[in-house]
Amino acid sequence: MRMVEVDPRSYGLRGVAFGAALCSLAALLAGTANAQECSNRGDLDQLYCDEDGDLLADPPKDPADFADPSTLVFAYTPVEDPAIYEDIWQPFIDHLEKVTGRDVQFFAVQSNSAEVEAMRSGRLHIAGFSTGPTPFAVNLAGAVPFAIMGADDGRFGYTLQVYTRVDSGINTLQDLKGKRVAHASPTSNSGNQAPRALFTDMGIVPDEDYEVVYSGSHDQSMLGVVAGDYDAAPVASEVVERMAERGLYDPSEVKVIYESNPFPTTSYTYAHNLAPELVEKIKEAFFTFNFEGTALGEEFSGVSKFVPIDYKTDWEIIRTIQRINGVKYTPENLAAE
Repeated sequence: MRMVEVDPRSYGLRGVAFGAALCSLAALLAGTANAQECSNRGDLDQLYCDEDGDLLADPPKDPADFADPSTLVFAYTPVEDPAIYEDIWQPFIDHLEKVTGRDVQFFAVQSNSAEVEAMRSGRLHIAGFSTGPTPFAVNLAGAVPFAIMGADDGRFGYTLQVYTRVDSGINTLQDLKGKRVAHASPTSNSGNQAPRALFTDMGIVPDEDYEVVYSGSHDQSMLGVVAGDYDAAPVASEVVERMAERGLYDPSEVKVIYESNPFPTTSYTYAHNLAPELVEKIKEAFFTFNFEGTALGEEFSGVSKFVPIDYKTDWEIIRTIQRINGVKYTPENLAAE
């Protein structure tokens, strides 16, 4: 396995590299040609069609349009230290190579927009997208969510938690009024979209009742709270749990003042235009991987396997939250992070 080093400036939606732009342009021209043949598109970009109504991009109708790469590129959602996760994912990468018979490269993405653009332009074949960015990946890049990390009984999910320092004097959401609160990024579900929808419903309006400061990630939000840079922060429970296990902060210094019902976690997806036989091998690799005794199993405690998901059903609450917030699945909204 080789790790792909990437200049983040060449992948951002504000300044896509010339070669990637040509790929996108070619896809755009092809999509425009096919647009008249599409009976249903929904929220999908004009490059894609959804004639079966599952909210996902349909595979190409012409077998000649299927992608069947000899080397697969895999990415995990942007994290604070991609190098650590390269090692953590190594056991799975080895398994993926064995089952598919293909070489696999780990792509260390710098942002959600970079990850979406990489799949949209055909440079990324398999990817884990965070909860909030998943609908952007589906609609802008033709990503097809099919798996999620879960327990033996098939359960999966995480919660939105609001953390503050134990000595902050903040005990309820109402106490956030007039405070400085870290949100992760505009596209983040638990770090921004869910708080804006749920808190407003409870009488606390972000940007009005408290100052929103975007930290860039859940990790930075949590570390900022611990350091006193922020008064509080809404974060994903699974992220801060892993941070605590790695000793990145002292749990005794913080407290939770609010916790939501569970949300789905990172979705694992494949590009909609991959050859059907390859897709089946990718699915086989995910659903036969044994977490026990691996670095991946140690990092993601509480999960034991990948379980199947249905994007239309399992991401309904996320799409609802985003709709309440007026989110439109456009490159401009995604790049706003």
